[in-house]
Amino acid sequence: MLASVETLSRRELNRALLARQGLLEPLTEPLPRALDRIAGIQAQYAPSMYVGLWSRLARLEREQLTRALEAREVVQATLLRATIHLTSPGDYWAFTLAVRASRQAGWERAMRAEAPPEGEMERAAGRLRAELAGGATLRRTEIEGLLGKRVARGIGLWVDLVRVPPSGTWERRRADLYGLAEDWIGPPDVEGDPVEHLVARYLRAFGPASRKDVASFTGLKPSELKPALTTLELRRFASEDGEELFDVPGGPLPGGEVAAPVRFLPTWDAMLLVHARRTGVLPERFRPLCFNVRMPQSVPTFLVDGEVAGTWKWIEGEILLEEFEVLPAGVREAVEAAAVPLAEFHA
Repeated sequence: MLASVETLSRRELNRALLARQGLLEPLTEPLPRALDRIAGIQAQYAPSMYVGLWSRLARLEREQLTRALEAREVVQATLLRATIHLTSPGDYWAFTLAVRASRQAGWERAMRAEAPPEGEMERAAGRLRAELAGGATLRRTEIEGLLGKRVARGIGLWVDLVRVPPSGTWERRRADLYGLAEDWIGPPDVEGDPVEHLVARYLRAFGPASRKDVASFTGLKPSELKPALTTLELRRFASEDGEELFDVPGGPLPGGEVAAPVRFLPTWDAMLLVHARRTGVLPERFRPLCFNVRMPQSVPTFLVDGEVAGTWKWIEGEILLEEFEVLPAGVREAVEAAAVPLAEFHA
């Protein structure tokens, strides 16, 4: 065990995660600020970000998110771990700048001999910027036609692109329309080291967390994170296994005795990725039911007392529930009652 630091139990870490993600008490801030609180939300499948935010924010309606995208108050783009995220414009630039070099290097390693030369990518980036100048948009197929599929696969690492609505919304789910980030939300305006910004955002939203957790979420190597973890003013804790955990000053630690209400998570929810083992939010016996080779994106799940207890799906106006183990009658009734507004949200 680590000496002279407080040890946090798995249940205490569970409640800290729920609190920071708005899953104990719903967040009441405006949508962009709420996204900053939770370090953005994954958006590979457009309805997932709507449901994920509905579970975390007080009184969110679908139209609010669509309008915020159209008003450029929030933005979708390929960011951390090369996955689509929804963030505030400020976090978009900070996250982009923090991970760009690492993502470029990773793409070139993955492509190996097939990676186009740096000069070719820079020339292609210039062509794409010219086509998109002045607020123009292009579909993925049009970008491929302009640059060729091989170059188009990685061009987003040389040109900062965002997904432009109505693509990537509940109403039109395929996010295949692109514009220049600097035209859509303005040029970068980031104070300080973007990696420090990203690490602090992550810990505020998901901490306390280990070095490995930070690396897994951000997609950065431990060596790339070391300066930020050294420079930032951070609290340190230990897990029950003796692992060192980092946290921002003032990060909520509500305690393991705090009650956790029924909550619903969509597919692709980050709660079930990096953080499930550390916090016990996904019991290990249920992991194969949520993640396997046929379902790498997970399935929509519901939480009982802060842990995944089953799956849900919306069919013909109703939320159908499938519990993994038989729930006590009163708990099942609570889950069914909580599912009613989720059905209304879908309708």
